[in-house]
Amino acid sequence: MAGPASETVTPPFTGFNFAVEIAVPGVSQRICHAAFSDCDGLEMTMEVKTLREGGNNGRQIRLAGPMSFGLVTLKRGMTRSFDLWNWMARAVAEPGLRADAEIVLLAADGQSVHARFVLSRCLPAKLKAPSLNAREGGVAIEELQLAYEALELKPGSGGGVGAGAGLSVGASLGASAGGSFGGFA
Repeated sequence: MAGPASETVTPPFTGFNFAVEIAVPGVSQRICHAAFSDCDGLEMTMEVKTLREGGNNGRQIRLAGPMSFGLVTLKRGMTRSFDLWNWMARAVAEPGLRADAEIVLLAADGQSVHARFVLSRCLPAKLKAPSLNAREGGVAIEELQLAYEALELKPGSGGGVGAGAGLSVGASLGASAGGSFGGFA
């Protein structure tokens, strides 16, 4: 058995190097030609059901319930690319239009992929124009909130952005006649 001194310690990933890839069918294979400065809301929550067994006061039975997913908030400096605004306009005109997105967690070198968060069937829930203030010389920051129907984590392959993802982890948590609607697969 190896002792603690001989074990290798794996450093945690850093959160400052990431890329966002959004593909909207019929609009663009890859929108968002500008980098985002902030990404928050990659989350999934399982509603745990609690059952009590009659006569057994010292124990509860816990069952897995339905999954819910957060809203991803992305912020970036506004550029001449109005792709997010065009996507929002298309989503209003075509309510069934969905996109697939990936948040790619990169290594410190900015090329190697640590992990990919795959967001399925995304819908632009909110698009906020930048605050404008003539007294400050700050960057005009626009904000996008994405609602998504499923979240999947894929380990990185070590390649750069756009490289294939590794194997899926975990197991599917939900399915319906139309296919998987939630999962950490």
